[in-house]
Amino acid sequence: MSPALRRAAPWLVPLMLVLAGGSVLVIWVALALYLQRQAGWMALAAALDIVLVLRLCGMPAGARRAVLGGVATVAISLLALWTIAATQMGFAFGLNPWDSVLKLGAHHAWTLVSLTTSPLDAAALVAAPLLAAWWTR
Repeated sequence: MSPALRRAAPWLVPLMLVLAGGSVLVIWVALALYLQRQAGWMALAAALDIVLVLRLCGMPAGARRAVLGGVATVAISLLALWTIAATQMGFAFGLNPWDSVLKLGAHHAWTLVSLTTSPLDAAALVAAPLLAAWWTR
């Protein structure tokens, strides 16, 4: 069977997106905590990871794959920023990262992220989903 005719199983794409996205999320959070910065440029790495996963899973090209690439990149970026802010606050209160993620409120998270995000981080966070959608189309 030629590679062009190969289609992915319906359960493979969501499973691979969760596994790959979770891996990038853990790497992003660990790197940000190590560097003590947001590391917004990791959004570009997340976009590249999503593009590779969607292409390797055999999902057909088109608008659906482009939208899924952009949405997955936004979800990873939001989860990473939330987890970084919550973990940094949790360390101050002596909480585990998973406890602080559940306790952090949306307004407080927005304040922390907006105070620590540089213009370069913001540019990368905006460009990443657009690039993911463009690369996956």
